[in-house]
Amino acid sequence: MPTPLRGSFESLARQNEKTEADNLERIEDDNDLNDRIARGMLSPLPASASLSVNGMLPENRRYCRPWTAAFLADLARAHKAAFERALLVSSAVRTVAYQKKLMAVNGNAAQAEGDIASPHLTGAAVDIAKSGMSRQEISWMRLRLLALQQAGKIDVEEEFRQACFHITVYKSYAQSTPPSKTASDKLDTAKTATEPSFEATTGETPAQNP
Repeated sequence: MPTPLRGSFESLARQNEKTEADNLERIEDDNDLNDRIARGMLSPLPASASLSVNGMLPENRRYCRPWTAAFLADLARAHKAAFERALLVSSAVRTVAYQKKLMAVNGNAAQAEGDIASPHLTGAAVDIAKSGMSRQEISWMRLRLLALQQAGKIDVEEEFRQACFHITVYKSYAQSTPPSKTASDKLDTAKTATEPSFEATTGETPAQNP
């Protein structure tokens, strides 16, 4: 089993530095969010047979940056080919106003301002739920995401209370093609259907929530 992709203070600080280098502003409130959606600055989550979206998310929070949408589509397509099941996006873009409310009920929530604010506030980050994933799928995800992180295309933090992969995608992803054959693709998927569930938590809950 590959090592978990645990987050850190340094990782969150790096995510803020890189999104700032990409000239991404934090989205203040719903008015700001709706305006950016109207101007095409954010793309809808690419829901498909290979990617589903948390039904509890408000409609205007089912968006992300265009390159993040491209990443999701690529990842979901590869995962579906390997395991014949869809990935679930449990959280996407957030606003500063929402993050402050989250902080009030969840002491583990990332900051809404400062050098270690949640990257969700820029629309570049998404969470992919681990609920129902087999150990084989978890291994596949860790290997594939690690390869992209080492290439400087994303940063990933694997969360356990909320049970998800928190992934911040950088603009440079749009200028690259994901590895066509990573170590994750070589994993044997023959026993996927019989593997036990690794985690059982879904949705966006008041737990650790970068």
